[in-house]
Amino acid sequence: MLRRDLLEGKLKPKQRLQLKFLMEEYAVGQTPLREALNRLASEGLVEVRDQRGFVVAGISADELRELTRTRCWLEERALRESMAAASQDWEENLVLAWHRLAKAPRSLSTETFVTNPEWERLHRAFHRQLIAGCGSKYLISYCEQLADLLYRYRQLSIRRAFQSRNVRDEHETILRAVVDGDADRAVALLTDHYRSTADVILADRSVWDGQENAKSGTM
Repeated sequence: MLRRDLLEGKLKPKQRLQLKFLMEEYAVGQTPLREALNRLASEGLVEVRDQRGFVVAGISADELRELTRTRCWLEERALRESMAAASQDWEENLVLAWHRLAKAPRSLSTETFVTNPEWERLHRAFHRQLIAGCGSKYLISYCEQLADLLYRYRQLSIRRAFQSRNVRDEHETILRAVVDGDADRAVALLTDHYRSTADVILADRSVWDGQENAKSGTM
């Protein structure tokens, strides 16, 4: 639950994580709570402060750019390997993952943005299936870790992204390139998809107020 709240932005960057509050909030004892916080620190979601306990990991424009760049590098290799080893099951599962995602509403409300947890689950499933056939559980694991860290940034700017993007069409064009066997186009579309998300977040001043100022320029 703590990990989920960190990723979804309910616990804000640099927020102090007071043990007494967390013990009450999550109905857990101090020992398992400390173990959880130390594990989350190893994942980069929490920072340990000497003599001052734990705080939510901060954010920075430079980190966002680095995470995005690294994800693009790794998922390019993973996607190319998946396409090179493409099986009928892998392709059918990818088409099914896209179909389910396309059917899910992005927002629970048509008038204002209300995040849809089911869309988020299906979105992650689609992107996971793109690289599922790469043949390396370690590569998939690294990609998943980067996806989590970037998900936290995306949640901080989700309302702006919702207004400015047609991600359904983006996902469909990626799928079509994969099904057509055009690896170069599929990789280009996927990396543009990730970079566009980063650019939206970098341009959202509400994310960076009180944080390190985002530098000008795009990915």
